[in-house]
Amino acid sequence: MTHPAVAAFAVRDGRLCVGDVPVDRLAQIVGSTPFFAYDRGLLTARVERLRAALPPRLQLSYAVKANPMPAVVQHLAGLVDSFDVASAREMRLALDTTVAPDHVSFAGPGKADDELTQAVAAGVTVELESQGEARRVLGVGEALGIRPRVAVRVNPDFEVKGSGMRMGGGPQQFGVDSEDVPDLVKFVVTGGADLLGFHVFAGSQNLRADVIAEAQRKTADLVVRLAEGFDGPVRYVNLGGGFGIPYFPKDEPLDLDAVAANLHAVLDDVLLPAFPQARLVTELGRYIVGECGVYVTRILDRKISRGRTYLVVDGGLHHQLAASGNFGQVVRRNYPLAVGTRMAQDADEVVNVVGCLCTPLDVLGDKVTLPAADVGDLVVVFQSGAYGLTASPTAFLGHPAPVEVLV
Repeated sequence: MTHPAVAAFAVRDGRLCVGDVPVDRLAQIVGSTPFFAYDRGLLTARVERLRAALPPRLQLSYAVKANPMPAVVQHLAGLVDSFDVASAREMRLALDTTVAPDHVSFAGPGKADDELTQAVAAGVTVELESQGEARRVLGVGEALGIRPRVAVRVNPDFEVKGSGMRMGGGPQQFGVDSEDVPDLVKFVVTGGADLLGFHVFAGSQNLRADVIAEAQRKTADLVVRLAEGFDGPVRYVNLGGGFGIPYFPKDEPLDLDAVAANLHAVLDDVLLPAFPQARLVTELGRYIVGECGVYVTRILDRKISRGRTYLVVDGGLHHQLAASGNFGQVVRRNYPLAVGTRMAQDADEVVNVVGCLCTPLDVLGDKVTLPAADVGDLVVVFQSGAYGLTASPTAFLGHPAPVEVLV
């Protein structure tokens, strides 16, 4: 059975295509392997699919950390409503696009003073993660003579089960505990900040529509309760995201229509009546870009060791750590793989695809069934559009960094 991520890409003359360019031709254009390639058409189609399903009043924010390649961010600037950034570098990248500064939000638990200064000076919305950060933001605003734009990131009093990474509920380095939010609201308003509203992000990489729907309902109810002590209208509510993509054979794709139907009800029944003036946002990263990119690496050697066939490639975990199983997997499972230059051939050989690094951790495919491949063929790792290059130890063992292209 073909993984849906593989099926999304065209095949021509037995060769996988990215942006309608055969992968071997793309390797010639890039000039070297390995490389990451992102499909512009698939990015556009993904956002269009979201727009068609989600409520019209719900704005779409792209979490730049998922893939901060400048060309990708520039392309998405024309498709989404806003950006969420997690560092000054990402903020500068967002500010270089056509997205207005007041539609850029800056989240993260460890913002340095110089980062806060840049954000306040630019008019970016700072999402406050603690009382101490709020105090520093107020000090920056006073020093600059600028009223800081802020929102409170809330650590909710519930957790989202089934998320790849839990970022809410219980003790967290992220956000302000919901029971402490009323006092923080009073503090920042008294201190002169322009308090816009709230951001609640409880978890990421969730494939269960029912769990996401429950979290959305609880988030809406929580924000309504927190707004009772708000001075003036709430103008910004970020509901988070957490939409997952299927990486492994038994993963079922997220039922986007079910998630969207619940969001329609949440907006109509709760959020729009409570906050008619608010900019309502869902923040997505991996769900937008994850399935739109591939990692392409060339076979350098084919060897047999005690009956097992190894395809040794010129890439590895230093570029695509997550695909090696060393980025959060408890039990290692394979990302979908293909031999991009042999797509018309039957998959009839069990092999291990291993990288070029001197460590047994450098495995991209463990006992995978692929068409018989040889030196020079191109192995393609799918689901590589998010948390690939920038989430990998590129300096490990001194190999060169890969190129990234948007096709």
